[in-house]
Amino acid sequence: MDHSDHRTQALSFGAAAAAYQRGRPPYPAEAIDWLIPATARRVLDLGAGTGKLTGQLYERGLDIIAVEPDERMRAELARRLPDVPALPGSAEAIPLPDDSVNAVVAAQVWHWVDPERALPEIARTLTPHGTLSLVWNTHDDREDWVSGLDRILHPRRTPRTTSVGIGIEAVRPPFAPLQYHTVEWRHRLSRTELIDLVTSGSSVITLPPADRTALLAEVRAFCDTHPALADADEIAMPYVTHCYRTRLRSHFGKWLGMRSSRPGQ
Repeated sequence: MDHSDHRTQALSFGAAAAAYQRGRPPYPAEAIDWLIPATARRVLDLGAGTGKLTGQLYERGLDIIAVEPDERMRAELARRLPDVPALPGSAEAIPLPDDSVNAVVAAQVWHWVDPERALPEIARTLTPHGTLSLVWNTHDDREDWVSGLDRILHPRRTPRTTSVGIGIEAVRPPFAPLQYHTVEWRHRLSRTELIDLVTSGSSVITLPPADRTALLAEVRAFCDTHPALADADEIAMPYVTHCYRTRLRSHFGKWLGMRSSRPGQ
């Protein structure tokens, strides 16, 4: 994928914001427990989308700030979570002052960012020894029907590729070495929500309309005929959640030898 295609896909999700909210899974409690330190009180959800993870953090009583570049995704988040600040911005330009949050979490988004530009911004925003956490939900294609669905969605993708871990090699001092943890679990969803899940994928959103209609028809036919799905009122989608975390080892200002100065501070 060239740079222009990557950017087009990265900015495509707002066109399917409602489907994204309906079809995308939450994050398992075990993963959140591991990603967010018990001592953290103020947390930035970076690239928050429609607030799938934001809402779960808010329910835990944390002081959450959401930053999301896409206006349509941000509007869906604000509709669902009116008490959570939802700010325009990106990982490369975080609209917060220095030392303002104890933890930053980027869910399902790190492969879309420029880590060389994002990491100094995150370090600037974190309090000393603050936590950066990266997380991806991925379908577990060891199950036959999941691998069959994947072949429909990505017929030319051989061998199978994944967004998990893209950009993590850029995480280096002043951050500590990354730790890694996985959680295997199942998310129960309806047939309609499975179609929403498919519809919310960037590779589907960016298809020409006729191709997208044909692909969704093929997915519906697959659901109607595969033995694991044909008579199911509810589908149990197997997931593996990949979790990475690190801490800021030194104060960002000492690392640079100077404090940053952002407008409005």
